[in-house]
Amino acid sequence: MNIKELIGETNVYDKKQALEERRPKSWCKSVSAFANGNGNKLIFGVADDDTITGLGDVRHDSEVISEQIKSRIDPIPKFDLVIQTVDNKEIIILEISRGLETPYYYVSEGTRTAYQRVGNESIPVDARGLKELILRGIDSTYDSSISRYEFENYSFTKLKAAYKQRTGENFDEDDFISFGIVSEDGKLTNAGALLADESPIRHSRLFCTRWNGVDKAAGTMDALDDKEFTGSLVVLLENGLDFVRTNSKVKWKKTGEERIELPDYPRRSVLEGLVNALIHRQYLDLGSEVHIDIFDDRLEIYSPGGMCDGSFIQERDINKIPSKRRNPVIADIFNRLKYMERRGSGFKKIQSVYQSQYLYTDRLSPQFYSDKENFILTLKNLNYEGAEKGAKKGAEKGAEKMKIQKMEERKEKILSLIKANPSITQGEIMEKLNLSRKQVQSLMKLLNNQGQIRRIGSNRNGYWEVS
Repeated sequence: MNIKELIGETNVYDKKQALEERRPKSWCKSVSAFANGNGNKLIFGVADDDTITGLGDVRHDSEVISEQIKSRIDPIPKFDLVIQTVDNKEIIILEISRGLETPYYYVSEGTRTAYQRVGNESIPVDARGLKELILRGIDSTYDSSISRYEFENYSFTKLKAAYKQRTGENFDEDDFISFGIVSEDGKLTNAGALLADESPIRHSRLFCTRWNGVDKAAGTMDALDDKEFTGSLVVLLENGLDFVRTNSKVKWKKTGEERIELPDYPRRSVLEGLVNALIHRQYLDLGSEVHIDIFDDRLEIYSPGGMCDGSFIQERDINKIPSKRRNPVIADIFNRLKYMERRGSGFKKIQSVYQSQYLYTDRLSPQFYSDKENFILTLKNLNYEGAEKGAKKGAEKGAEKMKIQKMEERKEKILSLIKANPSITQGEIMEKLNLSRKQVQSLMKLLNNQGQIRRIGSNRNGYWEVS
């Protein structure tokens, strides 16, 4: 039997060929990650290639699993253990429910570590992610949290004007509280602070650049246009749309009695992409902002923060992604302003608008990319000759450059940790840098091959030396 048929529609799960009693962390971290995420299944008795190998003593293993979860995961998540016989082999399916009391920690030898699912790995949650889990655990979000800013010190003329223009109704004073902009005691919520005319949240900015060519490589003139916008989210959205309109073209073609417009980028797709970037960005990331980068062959919208559930959008079916909102108060207000639909169909709308264009072909389909910390939407220029070749080259070049830069940053951090503590273990480096064992081993092997570090003594009692 195919394991995917056995566990139903679940497309992201974890598996263990055997229960490692003496190494509970090897599977308990997945329990923590699933409870901190959207829940999922952990299957014991299945090999890495999905071959069903079975377990020798499922009754004993079930008792150990239950005991370890109750003693090592805090708070204890809701879980179900099911024993199934497949092809005369017994396996255990451990289903972890989405937790309501996040964060869920793995506890061992006086340490408490919360894990999250990123792709198909369970990795430690960083400080920013921990804040988000704590907010979720108290049934709150960043945008609904009360800020330190007084409502009386801020104006909302841009929000009121947009509301009147787009709905035909006046924005009443009572709406500030009912929309979640102001608290009962006169403090702005973070959503309110982001929507104020002069937003006090300084990292809420929009950087827009029209590059000269198909990448950011240095040339005689790197950027043809460059703007930085601050203020209300409404202003950022309007200014971003204006920047794209100014730096792109709309051609037209006459067929019989009809005039067909041929835009570089359909306005609706740009609107949906920018709205998504502003609403769903990770505002707990204080060192980044939303970017619009326009090249000859494509437009890229970058937003800090990956998918809410830690999955990678490029591995998902765009038509089957459920709506999850990192900032539900802001999302609700943008819905009231008719910038987005309540059911959250932005990705599908971006695709369908592109597919309806006169010049559309499959090679010009919008591209979605995410990892743990980033989300990038790439819209192809429908009027660019050789769009596929140029976009692929630019995207590959940018991805490779980002990969090299990230690797160099991680190598420097490892060198700094070794200098501070030559006896540091790979496990300690994993914890401090939020990396997987495979990533740490690969980076340290590279440093060793490059002659930047070397091991003195045995693996157990030795230490590292920086050359």
